[in-house]
Amino acid sequence: MKILMLLESEFPPDRRVENEISALSEAGHEVHLACFTRKNRQREELFGDAVIHRMPIRIFTYKSSVASLKFPFYFRFWRRFISSLISNQIFDVVHVHDLPLCMIGSEIKNIYNIPLIIDLHENWPGLLRVSPHTKTLLGRLLCNIDEWENYEKRYVRIADKVIVVVREAAERLMKLSIPEQKIEIVSNTINIKDFHTIPKTWKMSPGKKIMIYEGGITFHRGIQYVLKALAKLGSGASDIEFWIVGSGKYQEKLGNLSDELHLNDVVRFLGWQPQEKVYELISNADIAVIPHIKSSHTDNTIPHKLFHYMYAGLPILASDCAPMVRIINETSAGHTYKYDNTDELANKIKLLLNRESFSKPTNGKEWVMKKYNWDIDKLRLIDTYNQLGKKT
Repeated sequence: MKILMLLESEFPPDRRVENEISALSEAGHEVHLACFTRKNRQREELFGDAVIHRMPIRIFTYKSSVASLKFPFYFRFWRRFISSLISNQIFDVVHVHDLPLCMIGSEIKNIYNIPLIIDLHENWPGLLRVSPHTKTLLGRLLCNIDEWENYEKRYVRIADKVIVVVREAAERLMKLSIPEQKIEIVSNTINIKDFHTIPKTWKMSPGKKIMIYEGGITFHRGIQYVLKALAKLGSGASDIEFWIVGSGKYQEKLGNLSDELHLNDVVRFLGWQPQEKVYELISNADIAVIPHIKSSHTDNTIPHKLFHYMYAGLPILASDCAPMVRIINETSAGHTYKYDNTDELANKIKLLLNRESFSKPTNGKEWVMKKYNWDIDKLRLIDTYNQLGKKT
């Protein structure tokens, strides 16, 4: 099949999309991905066997996406882009990544009479509910979350297949009267051949136990609760070093909080790191933490890093977001806690610092090898396309 994917971001990188493109190409499909660029990247280039088509986007058009359900500028950009792309070639299916471009995908489906796949990486209305830009007066005027919820209901019903990343997301859609047979679960698992661990051959901070967080630094990632829990350990925190690997707008506030809590000898902001360095840091850590604030967003998605940490064999401390609780309870890969209960988190940190606890390896890597890996999830993706092929 000749597949047209729509992605409203720069590409690469996007690990999930990269994995999907590679899997579909290996299965014999011809993949084309349309995305915008704000970095003056090549208008067209190969990504493995796939073709990436890029359209430069103006800053005003890019920023207008937040109000795209009220003002048409952003969707007009995509209509012009896709029209020019489709004018000289025929596609067999359109595959839309995440909710915003579903209207464009539906229009393509109707005009060209081809199937539509909607690939929901996350609960988009749920994400909007926790995003800072929707909490201001202007944000509420420009971005009505109820309108996005209605938008989602409309287009997931139109789609031929809807892909989600966890069981909880599938159950949420079924409550919207989406038939179970229309929904496929293709999770955010790691591609083992691209991920590796590095032997613990060095210590950045000898004599200390290293706790690591890797990812974006925003309020809803919940890192502030980890700092408050560390402060409650008092002198016990002197045995710990907390590495925060990543970047984001909330980093300055976390730095100020670290200073207020007298944790500057404990917390290290390591900034954004290339993937190889991330592997090295994870491999040399002792504890991993995923402290995301529990919400309708985090209860319906799963962080890719969970499976990185499991594969590295790290004991994991994760907040009580539903999918993480389910997987950690299933795999015994760590402990969970109520996301804003800093006393509980502090006690769980002390538990893992116990010498006896560290002598017991987790089952995380074994579970990744047998169940939570991309070699298994890609088969579900390929089967989704095989089902569409039988209908066309």
